[in-house]
Amino acid sequence: MTNTSQESAQSYAPDARNDSVEVYVNGSFFARDKAMVPVFDSGFVLGDGVWEGMRLVKGQLVAIDDHMARLYEGANAIQLDIGMQPDALVGEIWKTLHHNNMQDGVHIRLMISRGLKSTPNQDPRFIIGSATIVIVAEYKRPNAALKAVGLKLMTSTTRCSTPDVFDLRLNSHSRLNFIQALLQAINMGADEALMLDDRGFVASCNSTNFFIVRGQELWTSTGSTCFNGITRSKVIKLWRDAGKPVFEKDYTLAETYAADEAFVTGTLGGITPVSRIDGRKIGQGQPGPVTSEISDLYRRSIGE
Repeated sequence: MTNTSQESAQSYAPDARNDSVEVYVNGSFFARDKAMVPVFDSGFVLGDGVWEGMRLVKGQLVAIDDHMARLYEGANAIQLDIGMQPDALVGEIWKTLHHNNMQDGVHIRLMISRGLKSTPNQDPRFIIGSATIVIVAEYKRPNAALKAVGLKLMTSTTRCSTPDVFDLRLNSHSRLNFIQALLQAINMGADEALMLDDRGFVASCNSTNFFIVRGQELWTSTGSTCFNGITRSKVIKLWRDAGKPVFEKDYTLAETYAADEAFVTGTLGGITPVSRIDGRKIGQGQPGPVTSEISDLYRRSIGE
């Protein structure tokens, strides 16, 4: 098995063990090529559902309470009945890990849709079953080579939505706007897309949260038009606990180009340096010391 996306915040080192990992679908386990949902499932029909990405590190599910809180908040926002309490759902995650004899270096994708429909349409009243629950656990370690050189970003013309259009705190299956932004970046020779808000301030990347470093200061967006990132929140707390300044504020591309360093945060990659934006070097054009210090703080905090 190969990973075809080597230059991405979501890239990972290939691991042949994943070929034999079985996938959880509604309480049963299936081989990768046999794990399926019906074509009338609401998640397939129109992306009607929520999801979480989590990590297993040395036998511990990282920030599991935070992930469950975000998942159930999102499900509640769209009136999706998951059909079990958070503790029971966590039990199903552990069942999946134990079934596959997994203890470390695992990324889990938990996907929940509204369930089976009687016909392919938008109306949730046509649901004829309970929620569909899928758990995919894979051996995934971040791409070390990428962390050594940093990501190349391109500012996309696709903007992050405001809460009145689509609230990014909702971890929805629907990701077409972010895929569109990423495709634009890829076509211009970049690895990921940097996205602005409706007023032109820096907001987010297409799959991760974004930070710049100025001196010892971390700057990130206000959070109103970016993902409700659990790693983002952890980084903010760690830096503040270390007595260092963090600013959640509006800032511009001009201020971003003048940054000393930049990085993105996400569940799989943790902290990934950014070396270039729109063809410009950020700082020295390579991962910097503050990013390295933050990355060390974060890895220690999750027991890596």
